[in-house]
Amino acid sequence: MIQLHPDYLLFELPNGDSVPCSAETVTFELIGEAADNLDPDLIKNAAAAVLHYFQQDLKRECVSVGEFSEALEEVLRGFGLNVQSAAATEPAKTAPSAGADLAQLVEEAGEDGDLFFFQRLRAEVRRQVTNSPEGGSVNLTGLRPCVKRLLRARRWSRRCEGLSDRIVSYVRGCLCHEPPSHDCAVIIR
Repeated sequence: MIQLHPDYLLFELPNGDSVPCSAETVTFELIGEAADNLDPDLIKNAAAAVLHYFQQDLKRECVSVGEFSEALEEVLRGFGLNVQSAAATEPAKTAPSAGADLAQLVEEAGEDGDLFFFQRLRAEVRRQVTNSPEGGSVNLTGLRPCVKRLLRARRWSRRCEGLSDRIVSYVRGCLCHEPPSHDCAVIIR
């Protein structure tokens, strides 16, 4: 028998055949489009943890995709992510919520953008939390351009870093004041 690459497992197919595949590749496939919203290193570490679990702890080289996905869910929960398998959810519940561009919020506020930005941000977070399904997410993009516009800065500085931290803290505070109807992930880029 040919020896498997150390990063590979044999995945059992429903017809009884087994196919060698990288644990990392299978992890990215199982996560699907949600991988775009996660740190690639986090996904690689999760794949390595599941691979280690099967190879070292259970001394197995052959696993079903179902077993692998269950172990992956547990690891991702350990990293603090709210994970639910596609089999346990309805398709409508897995759709990501539409995000918002923070730089666009500043631009829409016009000349007084800095005065009304936090008010608009709170309304946007509330909208996304209200419209997101259970296990959904609040997506906010354009943090750096937003900060630079608010401070009228050409280059990133300590002042920019401070305002960036303040915005992230403000979003966390907004979420604390929302009704606890369900958990949702927050992604700020």
